[in-house]
Amino acid sequence: MLNVEAFETAPLPHGVQDGPFARPQTMSLPGCLPDGRAWPSICVLTVAGPKADGLAATKASVSSQRYPRVRHVVVAPRQGEFLAAALARSLAQSDDDFILVLAAGDLLVPDALAAAALAAVTHGADAVAGLRVVFGSAGIAYVDILSSPPGRLDPVTARTAVAGCDGSAPFKGGEILLSRAAIEKAGGIAIDEEGEPLAELWPRLAEIGANIALIGRPVVLQFAPVCSTPDKPKVHGLVVAALNDKGFSGGAGIAHRRLVEALRYAGHRVEVKTLESESSPAAAEWIKDFPRLESEIATGNFDFILAGNIHGATRSADVLAQLHRHAPVLAVTHDLFLLTGRCAHPSGCARIAFGCDRFCPTSTYYPQLEPGRIQKAWRDKQRFLATTVPPILIANSTWAADRARALAPPGAAIECIDLAFPTQVFRPRDRATLRRELNLPEDDVLLVFAAVIADASSKGIEDLLAVLRRVARPGVGFVAIGRIDDPGAFRLPNLFTPGPITDEDTLARWYGACDIHVTASQLETLGQTPIEAGLCGTPTVAYRATGLTTAVIHGVTGRLTDVSSEALIEAVTGLIEDRAGRDALGVIARIALESRNSHAASYLGLHRVLATRGLVAGPAEVGRICFTADVLNSFADSVAPDPSVSGTVEPAPHAGIRLVRRVKHLIWGRAMPLWVRRLFYAAYLLRRQIKWMQGQRT
Repeated sequence: MLNVEAFETAPLPHGVQDGPFARPQTMSLPGCLPDGRAWPSICVLTVAGPKADGLAATKASVSSQRYPRVRHVVVAPRQGEFLAAALARSLAQSDDDFILVLAAGDLLVPDALAAAALAAVTHGADAVAGLRVVFGSAGIAYVDILSSPPGRLDPVTARTAVAGCDGSAPFKGGEILLSRAAIEKAGGIAIDEEGEPLAELWPRLAEIGANIALIGRPVVLQFAPVCSTPDKPKVHGLVVAALNDKGFSGGAGIAHRRLVEALRYAGHRVEVKTLESESSPAAAEWIKDFPRLESEIATGNFDFILAGNIHGATRSADVLAQLHRHAPVLAVTHDLFLLTGRCAHPSGCARIAFGCDRFCPTSTYYPQLEPGRIQKAWRDKQRFLATTVPPILIANSTWAADRARALAPPGAAIECIDLAFPTQVFRPRDRATLRRELNLPEDDVLLVFAAVIADASSKGIEDLLAVLRRVARPGVGFVAIGRIDDPGAFRLPNLFTPGPITDEDTLARWYGACDIHVTASQLETLGQTPIEAGLCGTPTVAYRATGLTTAVIHGVTGRLTDVSSEALIEAVTGLIEDRAGRDALGVIARIALESRNSHAASYLGLHRVLATRGLVAGPAEVGRICFTADVLNSFADSVAPDPSVSGTVEPAPHAGIRLVRRVKHLIWGRAMPLWVRRLFYAAYLLRRQIKWMQGQRT
């Protein structure tokens, strides 16, 4: 069935010659954990039972791990000894920190042990479960993972984790890393007469209060002779309307698209809707009704609506309240607009604690709203969030969830998930090669900062530039990614400005070519750029503020500092001078973020949210969450850039437009006076009337 030669030459003996299983490794695993401790020791046990086909391939998959402290023990019963007794004897002889039982024929995915061990240490978990890839003679059938939420293992849900998504691939434990202490406390591991682990261990682990962590990346491939064929995945799909203002451009639009992809990988059908089709940014302040959209939702039999940002097309939440009558609304808080009268980031606002009103200090800032309408907008949102069956606000970071709870009315439903990122695009590559391709200096330490608008004041650009000027020296260069409205304000030596990058593959190359990602922003509900950079092996230095405390895992994917330019300078300087330190952070960042922010990992959080509303079966009803085989495309290295993800940001504007923007900034700064907004609205109405008249003539 499987053989070592097949694994060594093409590590996909199931016949699918694509996926995350043959990825070339561009960086070496650090010799110790980020905090300086040794990696925990792991013993992989394989019982050589009567059906030990594929044992050679299993051995090869273990030996190919880059893990520094692993032993592979093939348990062979002595004469007259039962398999269970042989396993118990091997366990008793092991003093390793963790145990993984791998059936003969199962294959570990590269770096599976490092990912599982890092999660175990980071979360203090007794067990770590990853994605299991189930395949048969026709190829990959599906991918699944335990549905138990992270944290203390529940006894009821633990008893459901016994079969695959179609019942043909029973639990064998190969995707589960278990602490030896928990195994001993639970009374050991039982196996059947063929040497495969039994699921009886799970209820016993629950009884002792074991903690489980989940990682959203493949860990093991398991062969199931009678599993479903690839064209008939056993997944139950919902019908979803994905709604936002302007589609998939800009930071929030990009995040929205990635959540849509995660839903589709889980077998759900998603229809994309935009408010822009019935509105315009110039009309957003005055439009709140979207009759065509409401008709489509009312007749579309949607199971739920996944809403993103709407303030680019309307300043009112009335559209979501209307749609919520037809299907449950799950609104992702890419910012805090749904919790305020009008603003997206009410940082330091003293009035918001008492309710937004006409005294709003930033009513002329985007998203602008006439002062006299702010209080009603706030009250309408509060009423919507506190309905009998309220919409679910989905926060993308711990900070955003806490802030939402502080601003929401009593009874509001607030959940937190991890956002999805295309880990197949944002991935480590050879840095020297990238620099030659991008015409960057090969030996300099390059610091990158990135945003849709690179010099936006909301991203802390003034503070950041002051920091970067202090660390500038020969051998240090800077890369500014994004639109730059005032190039003369930078005054940085050795500066490279590729401008707005409109496709993710090119963006990933720039990240990967640099050594350190830096941000001084203090207005992020999450902060996507630190995660994108970290997936490319580039660590981040940022302030310990807002959603960045989730985006950057301190000491694992980068370094967080006090909100002080001196602290940021010290941290950046430290990494400039410590090549080994930043390289180690880059390797660990990739492993940690792939496990936490893959499409599959993000969907695990979405699934838990859906289960709270009864839209999908909960852990007590189904033991495993199933994905289509296509989810593996989100881990495979891209052969060519996907044209569907270009245009993620606007291209560089014409010089004349940049000049107009600079003049506007000089006169009004971030503000846009009401009389100017009314002129734009009048022009919009005039254009719409002319188009209508032209249509009548034809």
